[in-house]
Amino acid sequence: MKLKFYATVLALLASTQLSADSDLCGGIRNSSFTNGERITLKVYYSVIGLYMDAGTATFSTTLDSYNGKPVYHSVGEGWSNSSYDWIFKVRDRYESYYDTASFKPYRFIRNIEEGNYKKHENATFDHETKTIVTKNGVFQSKECVQDVISAVYYARNIDFDKYKPNDKIYLTLFLDDELHPMYVRYMGRETIKTRYGKFKAIKFKPLLIKGTMFEGGEKMTVWVSDDGNRLPLRIESEIVVGSVKVDMMGYRNLRYPLTSMLKFR
Repeated sequence: MKLKFYATVLALLASTQLSADSDLCGGIRNSSFTNGERITLKVYYSVIGLYMDAGTATFSTTLDSYNGKPVYHSVGEGWSNSSYDWIFKVRDRYESYYDTASFKPYRFIRNIEEGNYKKHENATFDHETKTIVTKNGVFQSKECVQDVISAVYYARNIDFDKYKPNDKIYLTLFLDDELHPMYVRYMGRETIKTRYGKFKAIKFKPLLIKGTMFEGGEKMTVWVSDDGNRLPLRIESEIVVGSVKVDMMGYRNLRYPLTSMLKFR
């Protein structure tokens, strides 16, 4: 089962972001998460309609300093269940250092081990010269570029009341030495039942980039909690072989009570 499940989680979450033409360039103050927050998600995979527990992903955030500037240091980690390691072992770690005021990234680190495939990526963002430096060279950037992790946390601070159902919200993402223009289609609010509980949620359909995992198009749905935390609750998507479902299954140190939860399990 060659399921790169953690890369899938990040791709799903990072696709649920915001407009590079509106709020992103102006910068915002964090109002959704706090120092010490930690989120745990379970990743399920299916090829015949029956979902199997494939692995776990976590996201954690702490206050830090980068070149004398106050930053958030957010880390995403993912691993396959030990019982599946002999089939396809995954040990992934993603890190981002991004400005506490503007959410612009300063440094992005990716260390992934997925089966026999290993990759290390280290990108440094210079927002004054609009360039990004990696081991493969210097790349031209844009004013409002995000990395995978910083985009996830910025998205949790969007004022969703500004958008109407079917509105498209745009962003530019830097990954693998390339700038990727993306958008998410805001679908409105609804109630959803996950493995953790029943929630009031905000719903999106992000545009996916065609590649080894995804066929492209709007074949993914994401739900986040309809409260101040904007906590990722569930992600569903078709992939090239089968489908994935990701559910939030635990959290620590949320900024606010999880008032969107209507029923626990």
